[in-house]
Amino acid sequence: MDVSPLVKTYPDIGHLAFGSTGRAIISTFMYLELFLLAVEFLILEGDNLHKLFPHAYLHIFGKNIGGKHLFVLLSALVMLPTTWLRSLSLLAYVSAGGVLASIVLIGSVFWVGAFEGVGFNEQGVLWRWNGLPTTISLYTFCYCGHAVFPTLCSSMKDRSQFPKVT
Repeated sequence: MDVSPLVKTYPDIGHLAFGSTGRAIISTFMYLELFLLAVEFLILEGDNLHKLFPHAYLHIFGKNIGGKHLFVLLSALVMLPTTWLRSLSLLAYVSAGGVLASIVLIGSVFWVGAFEGVGFNEQGVLWRWNGLPTTISLYTFCYCGHAVFPTLCSSMKDRSQFPKVT
């Protein structure tokens, strides 16, 4: 991105390095990854919220929508407005909320383990093979943010500060 001011996305980098074929290949993989990531996020939200509220349903237009389908739809409706933002600077507040939620979650786990009588005992199964697909998808979801790095860089007021992002 430092080579040319016209380079703003990964497909631009692919075009600079490999021509129009590079742009097409990188665009295909990037958009496919982002689409599948969105689908994965909605499925994870639907599953997790359904486990928390198993009897929730909504009666609308003469139909009952319940279970995972309800929570997938609700999650999509909550997240959809964030895709309409013209500048990613507003998402910094959402990111700060995620950091705060992570701190509260870690603190809660340690509090329950240390002070609520649950303890940190070395019991249980070390490796659960049936949970491997879910684990891989969670890690994939958590580490697929690289697709927005060029957009973040081009949205910054002072692009020289971008190394602090990564």
